[in-house]
Amino acid sequence: MRHDLRINLERLSAKLDALGDIGAIEGGGVSRLAFTEADRAGRDQVVEWMRMLGLSIEIDAIGNVVATRAGRSAGPGIMIGSHIDTVRTGGRYDGNLGVLAGLEVVERLNEEGIETDRSLAVAFFSNEEGARFAPDMMGSMVHQGHFGLEEMLQTVGIDGETVGAALDSIGYRGAAPCPAPSPAAYLELHIEQGPVLENEGITIGAVTGVQGISWTELTFTGQSNHAGTTPMRLRRDAGFAAGRMTAYVRQLTETIGGTQVGTVGSVNLEPNLVNVIARKATMTVDLRNTSEDDLQRAEGEMLDFAHRLAKDEHLELTHRRLARFKPVEFDPGLIDAVAVHARALGYSVTALPSGAGHDAQAFAPNCPTGMIFVPSAGGISHNVAEHTEIADIEAGANVLLNLAADLAG
Repeated sequence: MRHDLRINLERLSAKLDALGDIGAIEGGGVSRLAFTEADRAGRDQVVEWMRMLGLSIEIDAIGNVVATRAGRSAGPGIMIGSHIDTVRTGGRYDGNLGVLAGLEVVERLNEEGIETDRSLAVAFFSNEEGARFAPDMMGSMVHQGHFGLEEMLQTVGIDGETVGAALDSIGYRGAAPCPAPSPAAYLELHIEQGPVLENEGITIGAVTGVQGISWTELTFTGQSNHAGTTPMRLRRDAGFAAGRMTAYVRQLTETIGGTQVGTVGSVNLEPNLVNVIARKATMTVDLRNTSEDDLQRAEGEMLDFAHRLAKDEHLELTHRRLARFKPVEFDPGLIDAVAVHARALGYSVTALPSGAGHDAQAFAPNCPTGMIFVPSAGGISHNVAEHTEIADIEAGANVLLNLAADLAG
């Protein structure tokens, strides 16, 4: 097991900046929603870098791009992956770091003239964020057979377009079949998107798994009426229900405790006028927990409250599931391997779970899977202020390089 390989930080940093300039928004952030023109431009740039490295490139029917460096032997190889789509007000590191660090791994192996027994693939997966088309992790979940291709292609986005039409419009509906065979192992380098590593002064996180995620859309429907002339006792106020529901989600997290978190991230009122009682409120509830039992409890209690609230306020309630992922645990051997390589390279390391969803969770049920975290300044992500120090980027990429080379033989 060697630990003498180092990435070219200047080159990796330049690629991060170049990709970050595609879809750049004010404040230093990035907006590349899945299957938009900005996403197409980002894809084109990364694919060009893949071609420059002499990789064999395949694009599948959901738009996933996999570029492979051949190994000495046939059979499943090692895959490094992540995503390049962002939320509307995203940062430059979320997802992008993992993909571009993967390309840097390949380039360093090429420069050193190192052949590997197993092939080494670098992939970026479609619509990881789910910001335009729910659910998130769409591409990797189709790739590994958890979601059906045809159902996902028919998914309608927030702008009324389907995934299939959007893929066609940017020219990235490929011919490679999906689902695809699982690799021998899957690795992903990612910013933490939380405050733990920075607060503890630790450079590398050996990720133990990903907590379960539940997204639900609730729609309360009442009656529009005059804000000044309608007595409070006679109102059917959907806006009030949305407010009560939002407060309840916070209360629910405190009741369940532990690792339970809950977020109301979107509320839309109709007709959305200052002097009119809201007829309709459509809102989202994001619940997450490392325990499947506790997550199911949170889902049940949240819906029970929503139904009671609708009945008490004389409202109609409809709800639909936008996304649901069980908690996953990563391979113990790879968790240990991340720690071993980090320490051998002189970096501090700790084991921790991920609070955010990642493409890695699509692979974890099917093959040995591991993730490497590096600190997020202030714990901030999905925000134009997202930042990771250059020394931490170098550390994470060095761990990825040596671990990938070790696993590929």
